[in-house]
Amino acid sequence: MADRDSLPLSMEVRARLAELELELSEGDITQKGYEKKRSKLLQAYLPHTHGAERRVPVTPSSSSSSSSRYQRRRSTGSRDERYRSDVHSEAVQAALERHGERKMAVLLPSKRRSLIGQTSMDTYTPPDSSSGSDAEGSLGRAGGVNVDSWINRALHGSPSTSSSSSSHSNSSVNAARLAETSMHSYGIGPMSHLSLKRRGLREMGVSTDNGFVIRHSTDYHSDRPWSSLDSEDSLSAPPDITSYTPDPAPFSVQRPQVAIITKAPPKYGNAELMETGDGVPVSSRVSAKIQQLVNTLKRPKRKPLREFFVEDFEELLEVQQPDPSLPHPEGVESTVIQGDELDRIKNCPASLEAALLRWGAIAPKAPCLTTTHGSAKQPYTLTYGKLWSRSLKLAYNLLHKLGSKQEPILHPGDRVALVYPNNDPAAFMVAFYGCLLAEVVPVPIEVPLTKKDAGSQQIGFLLGSCGVAVALTSDACHKGLLKNTSGDIMQFKGWPKLLWVLSDSRHLSKPPREYFPLIKDANNDTAYIEYKTCKDGSVLGITVTRMAMFTHCQTLTQTCGYTEAETIVNVLDFKKGIGLWHSVQTSVFNMLHVVSVPYALMKVNPLSWIQNIGKCKAKVACVKSRDLHWALMAHRDQTDTNMSSLRMLLIADGSNPWSISSCDAFLNVFQSMGLKSEVICPCAGSPEALTVAVRRPQESGCKPAGRGVLSMTNLSHGVIRVDTGEKLSVLTLQDVGTAMPGAMVCVIKPEGVPQVCKTDEIGEICVSSVATGMSYYGLMGMSKNTFEVSPVSSDGGLVTDCVFVRSGLLGFVGPCGMVFVSGSLEGLMQVGGRKHNADDIIATALAVEPMKFIYRGRTVVFSVTVLYDERIVLVAEQRPDSTEEESYQWMSRVLQAIDGIHQVGVYCLALVPANTLPKTPLGGIHLSETKQLFLEGALHPCSILMCPHSCITNLPKPRQKQPEVGPASVMVGNLVAGKRMAQASGRDLSNIDDNEQFLFLSEVLQWRAQTTPDHILYTLINSRGAVGSSLTCIQLHKKAEKIATLLYERGQLRDGDHVALVYPPGLDLIAAFYGCLYAGCIPITVRPPHPQNISTTLPTVKMILEVSRSVCAMTTQAISKLLKSKDASVAVDFKSWPLILETDDLPKRRCPLLYKPCDPDSLAYLDFSVSTTGMLAGVKMSHSGTSALCRSIKLQCELYPSREVAVCLDPYCGLGFVLWCLCSVYAGQQSVLISPMDLEVNPALWLQSVSHFKVRDTFCSYSVMELCTRSLSSLTDSLKARGMDLTRVRSCVVVAEERPRVSLTQSFCKLFKDVGLHPRAVSTAFGCRVNLAVCLQGTSGPDPTTVYVDMRALRHDRVRLVERGSPHSLPLMESGKVLPGVRIIIANPETKGPIGDSHLGEIWVHSPQSACGYFTVLGEENVRSDHFGARLSFGDTQTVWARTGYLGFLRRTDLTDANGERHDALYVVGALDEVMELRGMKYHPIDIEMSIIRAHRNITECAVFTWTNLLVVVVELDGSEQEALDLVPMVTNVVLEEHYLIVGVVVVVDTGVIPINSRGEKQRMHLRDGFLADQLDPIYVAYNM
Repeated sequence: MADRDSLPLSMEVRARLAELELELSEGDITQKGYEKKRSKLLQAYLPHTHGAERRVPVTPSSSSSSSSRYQRRRSTGSRDERYRSDVHSEAVQAALERHGERKMAVLLPSKRRSLIGQTSMDTYTPPDSSSGSDAEGSLGRAGGVNVDSWINRALHGSPSTSSSSSSHSNSSVNAARLAETSMHSYGIGPMSHLSLKRRGLREMGVSTDNGFVIRHSTDYHSDRPWSSLDSEDSLSAPPDITSYTPDPAPFSVQRPQVAIITKAPPKYGNAELMETGDGVPVSSRVSAKIQQLVNTLKRPKRKPLREFFVEDFEELLEVQQPDPSLPHPEGVESTVIQGDELDRIKNCPASLEAALLRWGAIAPKAPCLTTTHGSAKQPYTLTYGKLWSRSLKLAYNLLHKLGSKQEPILHPGDRVALVYPNNDPAAFMVAFYGCLLAEVVPVPIEVPLTKKDAGSQQIGFLLGSCGVAVALTSDACHKGLLKNTSGDIMQFKGWPKLLWVLSDSRHLSKPPREYFPLIKDANNDTAYIEYKTCKDGSVLGITVTRMAMFTHCQTLTQTCGYTEAETIVNVLDFKKGIGLWHSVQTSVFNMLHVVSVPYALMKVNPLSWIQNIGKCKAKVACVKSRDLHWALMAHRDQTDTNMSSLRMLLIADGSNPWSISSCDAFLNVFQSMGLKSEVICPCAGSPEALTVAVRRPQESGCKPAGRGVLSMTNLSHGVIRVDTGEKLSVLTLQDVGTAMPGAMVCVIKPEGVPQVCKTDEIGEICVSSVATGMSYYGLMGMSKNTFEVSPVSSDGGLVTDCVFVRSGLLGFVGPCGMVFVSGSLEGLMQVGGRKHNADDIIATALAVEPMKFIYRGRTVVFSVTVLYDERIVLVAEQRPDSTEEESYQWMSRVLQAIDGIHQVGVYCLALVPANTLPKTPLGGIHLSETKQLFLEGALHPCSILMCPHSCITNLPKPRQKQPEVGPASVMVGNLVAGKRMAQASGRDLSNIDDNEQFLFLSEVLQWRAQTTPDHILYTLINSRGAVGSSLTCIQLHKKAEKIATLLYERGQLRDGDHVALVYPPGLDLIAAFYGCLYAGCIPITVRPPHPQNISTTLPTVKMILEVSRSVCAMTTQAISKLLKSKDASVAVDFKSWPLILETDDLPKRRCPLLYKPCDPDSLAYLDFSVSTTGMLAGVKMSHSGTSALCRSIKLQCELYPSREVAVCLDPYCGLGFVLWCLCSVYAGQQSVLISPMDLEVNPALWLQSVSHFKVRDTFCSYSVMELCTRSLSSLTDSLKARGMDLTRVRSCVVVAEERPRVSLTQSFCKLFKDVGLHPRAVSTAFGCRVNLAVCLQGTSGPDPTTVYVDMRALRHDRVRLVERGSPHSLPLMESGKVLPGVRIIIANPETKGPIGDSHLGEIWVHSPQSACGYFTVLGEENVRSDHFGARLSFGDTQTVWARTGYLGFLRRTDLTDANGERHDALYVVGALDEVMELRGMKYHPIDIEMSIIRAHRNITECAVFTWTNLLVVVVELDGSEQEALDLVPMVTNVVLEEHYLIVGVVVVVDTGVIPINSRGEKQRMHLRDGFLADQLDPIYVAYNM
């Protein structure tokens, strides 16, 4: 498109275009509306080309009119002209073009519709003109709006904005293309905006009828029999996770515990089958995106490392080695630069107070300060006479009217806070000089408007450290402060208690005639304290002495050439910095007339300061580059502007390298209105060094100002190199003048010894002068390092005897002693050994088409420390009308530009809604508060892009597996090292008890029915806490006989037939089990379907019946009716069920003949359970194994008929079933049974029953313990009042098949300690499929122990004990005592050789109570036979062991067991199937998950898994969906910091989505399948680049 200036546009059209562009920059019009109106205006002037898109070449503007030449640039921008540079913009575009040759599609995140529906318009706030600031200002837009959109279409084509229904094939094409690109090339491409959500199924062509129905059950676990039955080796490395094609089954928001797999469709909607990196087809749109990410990350950005394992942690992280080819300084050592001699001024007052007294006496009516207002109010002028009289009045009241005569509140030297708004400089000036006259120390601060002002708390800490007790303010400001109900000023957080004093004259007492303060000469007493906000958000107070303040006024007078009665216009903040030094201090020293233009007026009329220059014939103006930009934006070809009177335009932020563009642009436009080029005078200063340098106003014809075009790449290494090759990354600097009169300047290295830099080296500028700050108030150590610096040379000798002050500015001294500033220490970020300035990064980001995305250019850059290095974070406010896909394309281009210009990666790029970032008092972005919000996870971005793969280059070196060492060598090595082999055993089973004569449980029950018929075996507690029912020995025996008769007569069953017991937790389940034993049938306990989720849970029941080959199902009448219901018939046809027998009405007569097994090794029952990996497997339990198991538990827990035991466990599998159904019959104790389902109604039911029955031994699960801890945390006092007493509890055993949960156990013990529970009573048990009970604490023996191991060593299968609280320490609790008759050995799962105590290995068990083997569908009894018939490859090769599939280690303690021998403790670390091997190291999911849960308060649960070596994290969000994006950087950071892993995908879901089985164990593999099949309905899915 043609440039507007090359078209014959009328002045009216030009004005209208300028107005449109201003409206767009201010957010008053949308981009679409702007383009529509603009096209309408330009339609008549554009040439038309038939048959093709209209493209008019860009023609350079004429050189005859500099104003017109700049008009194109300035009128269309919303980007801050501080960062505007034609050279830099061209470099950015060139870098983008270079990247464009190898574009990469950006993986757009997936959002739920409710999150996408919250558009920027919903969060839009009216245009806030307070977006300018003293630090950032109101940022403008680069380039012209009139050419950008057409140029983009001409060069790149129209961007593809695909909808959420984009085809999967398009993504597959992108994936293939991405595989050929390098990792660090970011770009935009025709990437489909996939929306992986439940609402997208219909759009993708998937019928919801083919998927699963939403699950609401909280009782069912995942049942996947084929996962375990079809695999041949379950205990080797986990199978390839891409080998299974899941079906689409949406999860419910309640916690699901089962997966029903229907027929597998060939594809999902129009998503075609894709292949993983291993060539395995996966039908999933989510997996398509992940595969794109995998392909993107295939080629690492850095060179591959030599892989080896180093155990020493100091050598574990990659250390950047110095590169001799990198640029380094080559110049000579720099010297100290001496400023001009400070001239003596004739009739110079002895102090600033003396100057005020002089002008108040000889020129009382001379104007001192004029405050301009809007059109509604007339300017207010404060004369020197009024200033003197009012300051005198205030000084008298401060010293004599506060407190009493005997005990005044203020004394000379005390600190007083000055709290005045930015629109009342007159009141502030009176207060400042009143404090000086009273010899108290003023501390100017900002007005606290709200309780949550950014940085307000830190200001309060400063006031408290300074001992401030009095605050001065004006009447108008006092009325606007927050007040409590009693009308007093509210106490702000962190602030000391203050006495608020109004400084208006009408509130002060008139001093007596004889009162006159003592006017002293300037001395070393503190004059005032100026506050400074540091990079980390802390606030420091810099003390300035009266002599320094007085000398500073002298140096400014000489440098700026101030004379009496001159007029200066000030736009700066008059409370600190250059605004304070010139408009409050030096103005009184020289009797100047200051015209103050408040910030509020600048927002309304940005030209007001220029108008005041012409009106008042001002000689000097103090502004910032922000004000120059605002004036350019508001300029409308005004002819009445006259700036010829100006002899000095002081640019306060001239030390910012990017201010040069604003200066040049302002000069181009206003040169025709009298502005002379030599009057533009940038300056540099800091609170510590005061004014460092000022460029003097040049006379006409003098040497022009100095400039240098430097290489950014060399600057990042701290080296100065003039760029001569027209490279992309250059930075143009302008000088800020020479050293101040009477001062010396040197440049030293910012870190370490203060050695002077070389002439071509960047360093920190230091100043030696009387006119500098003195110290940080109350911080002597920091003060010495900053205010007492003695530069040394390279040989260690002092350069000079003078003491220097660090300015915090980075730069160098150029030719002719000119000072150049390249940045500041506050904005410096050191990444990978290179230093980058935040302003440079911002300038590059804003040069990438900001007009569509960045709201008023409000951008902030900071660094966060992640994995021992700084990482760059860029945060910007997004325009309300920008779309998500456009924003991500812009972020992609920003990554390209920063990588191309600065050769550094951005760790995180976040966009937030407009006007949401914390602001400084003048409206800019508060850097430290924004950074704090990011670190706390409270930033609430609307778009975020993490790039850890490209930024993190110092990961630990990947571990390389050592050459195979035989198990014999390992054993010999352990023996030589004095380490014993890891093995342990329980007590010997040699004693004979009374019922060991019986080999079968059925015989034991018959014997008890004859000997103790009325002895109660079972008591069932209902949900109200009352006894629901009970069973004596004879009752159980008779009921079992009737059930056996039912099986014989109605079922026509034969010996060995399999019978499914589908009962709720209760006594019917027990009776049915023994009825099957009496009839010779094989029972299988099955959880009944959930009535409220019948369509999902019923197929699970049907599947278990089919897998177990059950020929009959026994159940209650209620469940049988449920199976016949209409809803059930939809899920499973009733005709497909086997014979169903109801046991509510049993036969009257008993069985004539009870079955007696002929072989103790024959099958007793089948135990079906689901592992944490989601595999369903049934194990065969023989009669002898069942009896041996019950006998071991009886001996370990000392169970006898006189004992009572409370059981609150799931009664369908594992040790829970054994304790619920078997142990009471074998040992004779009374079991008090509490259903875990009833705890959802009455959480205190279990503990109340334990207390009521005075039970000494109780068993529960982690899910029960967690429910009690969560629900009863605030009810312990009421429970104690109701009589709950747990002092009798001897053992509380948690039954689990996992690592003991130390934190949950400790929380439970701490919570119920008040009701008598002893922490020593709580322990854990360990069991698994092959052996249902390996360890159990029991009643005798030593207390359970807890050790702390090094988590990093565990990743290498090493066990290293550390102290509690050590870095990377992991607490592990002992998993109970080894049961009698059980032998344990720790073996290498790969070599099958025994290992020593110091190694982590698989737990192998030898015991008569182990299961016989797996029961499979196809009858392949030898499948996984190695689990039950394993033999060691070396050592004891004859013993047959059962492999548990769990990793752990043994440790011999100093405690003794019941036999007097040293106790061997077993510590379970995790399941072998769940171990994730990443970068050659082994990780357990629970360790990563515990770190993630601690990362953010809104994360309630999480689960991790891998897919094609990519780490996927699923987190449950307990909060609003708008907070979902906060979790992405928090999760990424904590996994990097604690585990040295990069998270590939972060999935944020609702609470309850992560599936958990009945034992409280996460079903991670089931979750993975659901994620890959797009069934989770995620709130947000982030793909880390």
